[in-house]
Amino acid sequence: MPDTPLALAKRLIACHSVTPATGSVFDALEDMLAPLGFDVLRTVDGDAPDGPVENLLAVRKGPADKGHFAFAGHLDVVPPGEGWSSDAFEPEIRGDLLYGRGAVDMKGSIASMVAAVAEIPADAGTISFIITGDEEGPARHGTVAIMEHMATRGVKPDLCLVGEPTSVHRLGDMMKIGRRGSVNIFLGVNGTQGHVAYPHLADNPAPKLVRMLAELDALVLDEGTDWFQPSNLEITEMVIGNPAHNVIPTKAEARISIRFNDLHSGASLSDMVTQIAEKHGGWARPVISGEPFLTEPGAFSTMLADAIRAETGVEPELSTSGGTSDARFLKNLCPVIEFGLNNATMHKRDEAVAVDDLDTLARIYKRVAEAALAG
Repeated sequence: MPDTPLALAKRLIACHSVTPATGSVFDALEDMLAPLGFDVLRTVDGDAPDGPVENLLAVRKGPADKGHFAFAGHLDVVPPGEGWSSDAFEPEIRGDLLYGRGAVDMKGSIASMVAAVAEIPADAGTISFIITGDEEGPARHGTVAIMEHMATRGVKPDLCLVGEPTSVHRLGDMMKIGRRGSVNIFLGVNGTQGHVAYPHLADNPAPKLVRMLAELDALVLDEGTDWFQPSNLEITEMVIGNPAHNVIPTKAEARISIRFNDLHSGASLSDMVTQIAEKHGGWARPVISGEPFLTEPGAFSTMLADAIRAETGVEPELSTSGGTSDARFLKNLCPVIEFGLNNATMHKRDEAVAVDDLDTLARIYKRVAEAALAG
């Protein structure tokens, strides 16, 4: 008999895997997948400071005339922090809940994926797992690197399901068919230091930065679209770092973060902000974390909704809310949707998942994978 989702989740949670995850947690997943007929490739990608990162690609090939369905996710977790009721990496059941770091985000989902695939015969079609150890970190050498290995080997799924915890109030009430893009932009103005009593001998950068930020803060980027909420620009940091009260500072710096819908690109927003910064005598350094994407409602979302409805009786909301995920990269491979456990405790102390939800999620994953492979 295959292991239950609960048993698999406990094995994964017991592995210390704070970003970047390496070693034992990948050993555990490989030990789960290899007996199911998967060819497992483990790689170490990238160099410091954002690497090296361990990644895993597992493929079980089916008949050539059948479909190819991919599960994707990450084994790394955020640091547990202080104040847990039990050891964060010693899975513990209390009542109806399984506690441990990663129970929700997202070792629990990966456990349900494995349990689902164990029930699907190999001749149903090709199934792959795209698993990184760096989703919670810089994500520069994680899923992006796996996709390069996939391209080299000619591995290209027809559809991909990411197991991020998308459910809000109960399992099944939300799937993510898209995400907004993200760009962080570092801003600054250089000046000339001097005594505050002799401002004509100095050049104060602070007022210039204030005017720059005021113009940026007043921008209305858009009013949203049918599937996306309005893009928003937030000022996240302002720094002068001047310890003296009677000195005009040399420089003033700030940082903004923009979450944007598919009316924009990271490049177009970066260019706009750069022009505003330069108009005020400053500079801008953009770092684009991801572009927006949308998997239009259609056959894939219907398959998933049907599976959710059949197992839970819940009608899922199709949403593009929330932050970024590795789906922003995977959308370049094939249509991608995110669906997983209740997200109420993700990244919190005493992270926990309902044991019954692990079983239900495995059945949902089995249904949607079978439907996708059957075409």
